[in-house]
Amino acid sequence: MSKKFNVGVIGHGWVATAHIPAINASGKAQVTAIYSSRPLDAAELSAKYGSPVKCYNNLTAMLADPSLDVITVCSYPFDHAKQVIAAAKAGKHLIIEKPLALSWKDCLAMDKAIREAGVKTCVCFECRWSSQFLATKAVIDQGLLGELHYGEVDYYHGIGPWYGQFRWNTRKDAGGSSLLTAGCHALDALLLCLGDDVAEVTSYDTKTASQLFEPYEYTTSSVTILKFKSGKIGKCAAVVDCLQPYYFHTHLCGSEGSLLDNKFHSQKLHTNKAKWSELSMKMLDSGDVSDHPYQTQFDAFFTALAAGQEMPLTSFRDSLKTHEVLFAADKSAKTGKPVKL
Repeated sequence: MSKKFNVGVIGHGWVATAHIPAINASGKAQVTAIYSSRPLDAAELSAKYGSPVKCYNNLTAMLADPSLDVITVCSYPFDHAKQVIAAAKAGKHLIIEKPLALSWKDCLAMDKAIREAGVKTCVCFECRWSSQFLATKAVIDQGLLGELHYGEVDYYHGIGPWYGQFRWNTRKDAGGSSLLTAGCHALDALLLCLGDDVAEVTSYDTKTASQLFEPYEYTTSSVTILKFKSGKIGKCAAVVDCLQPYYFHTHLCGSEGSLLDNKFHSQKLHTNKAKWSELSMKMLDSGDVSDHPYQTQFDAFFTALAAGQEMPLTSFRDSLKTHEVLFAADKSAKTGKPVKL
């Protein structure tokens, strides 16, 4: 049996409590260290996670531990850049929560450090590893929809005072924008389906009149129109101030059929175009990290890492393209002008 990778965690908040069980359950890695700015009880965490965990309140000290192979970054987005760069320089492979950072400049600095260090990466655009999008991508790749020419993937999730993330997510220097804080999952899924050859982005944003969302320092609803070099067009709405159930809307149109969430029609299969045919899949229906498909994603990462390869679908390079489009969209909304990539 091959050696398990030892993993250190940066930040022991809400997201980390989902990362740690998923990493340990992979059977290929084990969390052995946690860094936090808050005091932690090593005995309590070791009992909670079922194996010895060393706690650090000094990040440099944890990164100097030669037994650690991988660092998973579960801190606030505004801390990601400096922590990722430090971990890469320490020679640690990386799992990074989304968004990568809150500026394109920071993303490029992270990319430079990762390239120079030659470390492997996994970015938590885990929706690509969900049952919904593994099935959706299989339908596309099998040609059942023909050649896609239009797609829309939208994120509707009211992140209000009832939600733990709300206390810091409302800040411009922490949440960033409706796209960066959460809608990035939908934009990333749209690029998964249509490709990443984006030529131009136009985005508009607004904010609800509801007093529930008044603490937000940025506009909390946006719609982004994408024009691709291939001629395809797409749309992504990111709405974190809605009052409704969580909804990850997906609609794709191609030369041989269409897909709507978990339903499809395909001329190639001679399905009835007057009635949708249903796909068996688990839909993305919650923003709770405990429901996210981290284990599937992390299993793929550790498998690739053991083979000395970059992981498929969600490496840093894959996710960097999504962030380039994200920042272009936010720039377009701010300036009121289209942005060419």
